[in-house]
Amino acid sequence: MLGKVEREKLFVENGSILLEKLIACGSSRSIPIRSFSIKELLKATNNFDPHLLFHKDGFFQWYNGSFEDRFISVKKYYTKREFKEAHREFSKGIPDLPFTDMAICAKMCAHKNVLKLIGCCLETPSPVLVYESDENRTLSDRILASNPQDRPMPWTSRLKVAREIAHAIAYLHTAFSRPIVHGNIKPGNIFFDQRDIPKLSDFSMCIEIPEGEIEVIDLVGSRCITCPYYIGAGIVTEKTDVHSFGYLLLEIVAGKSLRDLCRGTGYFTNWQDYTRTNIVKNVESAIQAGEVEAGLKQQLQASMELSRICRDENPESRPTMVDVTKELRRIERSIP
Repeated sequence: MLGKVEREKLFVENGSILLEKLIACGSSRSIPIRSFSIKELLKATNNFDPHLLFHKDGFFQWYNGSFEDRFISVKKYYTKREFKEAHREFSKGIPDLPFTDMAICAKMCAHKNVLKLIGCCLETPSPVLVYESDENRTLSDRILASNPQDRPMPWTSRLKVAREIAHAIAYLHTAFSRPIVHGNIKPGNIFFDQRDIPKLSDFSMCIEIPEGEIEVIDLVGSRCITCPYYIGAGIVTEKTDVHSFGYLLLEIVAGKSLRDLCRGTGYFTNWQDYTRTNIVKNVESAIQAGEVEAGLKQQLQASMELSRICRDENPESRPTMVDVTKELRRIERSIP
């Protein structure tokens, strides 16, 4: 652990950067989050015990913790040095990730489908974030049933999850003076609480669209974005999130990861018909076996079509996330 003088210096430096980010993001109201010391978090996580590690990403690690008789989730970002060593292609702008994460999360705290930030530690080279904690299970765990002991989530619950996450993204796009693009929509960034309510997390890659503009050039880059316009020119719009959500919806519908869906199909762009045909075949088999109701086939086909439209190569042909949310609600209500 760093000495007291160094910790105090980092606290001031990180606090200054966070304040600048909050002002830049328009978070003018006070933020009810707690300031944790590194000593408190080391105790809460047993010195970041590897056995308490429950999820890893390219830029951070998640740990289970316990503080003042309550469970917490601790998000530990890599240091600037670790960033440069592991991700040389992202050397520009990456140190800002935890500050962007906190600033946008503070703006989104009122939404029920957003993982709640309860505090942070600024005494480390990269801030450590502290969140509410219930089950610490991601969409990969609940929807894709990556753990053999988990049972896949029922179809009606999957549809509800898709609609609620779509609403959270739509809120991000429309609730503020400037649209905010999430930029990192994937199963590992969606958590569930004990009531199976999905919580969108990781706002570190968020990009605000400048006032009066409809797009922005991303100078950092996110390998989680598969949108053709982004890959080709780094152009980010609200429709970039729509494209990513289309793939997320496909995973929810199929109950399989994109990697599994792509397996054996050749090039990434050539498996659209393959996935549609095989998913429908699986559903028809389930109907014949009496595992699902025949009426659900219509919902699944409608969801597949919505996923296809969201993934259209032409951004102008994609719906807005508001329209996506409305369509998912309509699909939900199509069967009483």
